Amino acid sequence: MTAPVIHRVTSLDLPVQPWSWPFAAARRADIDAHFAAQQREKPKLWNGRVLLGRNPVFAGDRFTASYFETDFASFLAWRDWGFPDKDVFNGFGMGALLSSDGAFALGEMGQHTSNAGRIYFPSGTPDLDDISGSAVDIAGSVARELEEETGLTAAEYRSEAHWHCVSTGPAVAMIRILRVDLPGEVLRARIEANLALQLSPELAAIHLVRGTGDLNAAMPRFVTAFIEAQLSS
Repeated sequence: MTAPVIHRVTSLDLPVQPWSWPFAAARRADIDAHFAAQQREKPKLWNGRVLLGRNPVFAGDRFTASYFETDFASFLAWRDWGFPDKDVFNGFGMGALLSSDGAFALGEMGQHTSNAGRIYFPSGTPDLDDISGSAVDIAGSVARELEEETGLTAAEYRSEAHWHCVSTGPAVAMIRILRVDLPGEVLRARIEANLALQLSPELAAIHLVRGTGDLNAAMPRFVTAFIEAQLSS
């Protein structure tokens, strides 16, 4: 894990390419055993297909990387074992919900998830539903995850043009500010009401963090929480 570097970009170029992950092949038996143990503790864990990245490049206002398909069990083992393959990273989008009175809304992950108790912006490792054409659509991924986790649709917020990409080596969080025309407490109540209707919500609670309305000013505390989540299994 390297010290986080924040890049501000406007363009994401993330093609999906066929590639067989040597780590997943070489450690298959260990990976399967690890996932079976995790599933015994959290039966709702599902070994679906996810997308991870390689060859990240930040150049000017553009972020470029290639993505490949793998199973969630391999991703989970790679994460829990301290990211042994340094040539791969988890590149995902985050929706930074910002209320009209300057509060960021962050979600606390439920106990049945692989990130139980962690608090951060609505997000998720990309999967096959996030492919548009032949590339990963991070904006679409953020919209999908946000609606699944909070009930908010794209018509209910305004997306800023820039992405704040927090790069730590094994992870790149592509964060976009999403402005909502609701005060923080109203926004939290709206999301919590939606969670109450879900049979198995990913989020257990919503936390408001007051900042300046400028993600660059608020970023240090979010980077700290992000790194702690990445270092924890």
